[in-house]
Amino acid sequence: MVNRVILIGNLGKDPEVRRLENGAVVAKFTLATNESYKDREGNWQTTTEWHEIVVWRQLAERAESSLKKGMSVYVEGKLTHRTWQDQDGNSRRTTEVVANYFRSLGKREDAYTPQPQVATVEGAAPMPDQNDVNSNDAPADDLPF
Repeated sequence: MVNRVILIGNLGKDPEVRRLENGAVVAKFTLATNESYKDREGNWQTTTEWHEIVVWRQLAERAESSLKKGMSVYVEGKLTHRTWQDQDGNSRRTTEVVANYFRSLGKREDAYTPQPQVATVEGAAPMPDQNDVNSNDAPADDLPF
């Protein structure tokens, strides 16, 4: 079975970071993804979907130091559902993406962006950087596909 989510979007706000009593660090932020399509009249429409993202431990600390509202971010993780009781005793449910990897892509308007920040959870393999080319590797534009 597979539970994997991959998103590329823009941060809706700076990450909110909490340090728990047991020493664990958790950060939460929202990510907006957009989809454009033509309606029946031929006009372009854009819909925005908001995603709640949660990161833990070292990944949360990296999110706190490197992510800012408006930045474009690549996120990988798993979909989770949580239920709780609100102050009025009503049962509430939320859907979140618990991320095990993210990569800051910078802002769209930044023409000269420094190397992207890479963060990953121990044991999770980071995605290869297309700028990482060993002398034995073929140049990126010589790929056979």
